[in-house]
Amino acid sequence: MHSDEMLAREAIRQTIAAYTAAGDRLRVDDFVTVFTEDAILETDGVPADDAFRYEGKQQIRAWMERWLRPSEPGQRPHAASFIRHHLSTCHIEITGQNSARARTYWSAWTDIGVDHIGYYVDTFRKVGESWLLAHRKIRMDWRANNSLYYNAVKRTSA
Repeated sequence: MHSDEMLAREAIRQTIAAYTAAGDRLRVDDFVTVFTEDAILETDGVPADDAFRYEGKQQIRAWMERWLRPSEPGQRPHAASFIRHHLSTCHIEITGQNSARARTYWSAWTDIGVDHIGYYVDTFRKVGESWLLAHRKIRMDWRANNSLYYNAVKRTSA
């Protein structure tokens, strides 16, 4: 492995971590920064109530901003007081000088403990010196029966 590939892998890991930290903390500007202008953020293989597809930074930003606004007065989109996504295995494949793919496993923790788990399937593109998400598919493998995020995605849909 050459030093350029090692630097690319570390930059990709940083982008994955930045997405997670910004998303959990609802830092919209930081969240949107990790995407290319034409990025796609979508679910894949999830129940219909959890399915979405957003294309471009504008749509992704609008979706994140809806997490900050209640769907009904006094009601958040979810019942949790916090969420923390924990990342584990991350397999990165450099596919070209400015392109890469990754698959990263995650578990989302809330007040109840493990709330839901799954993995990301990502395509990255190098833009300037940064490796950004060009396409992220979010897969959910399991959700607790008492999930505090059940219907949260539905409540933040356009």
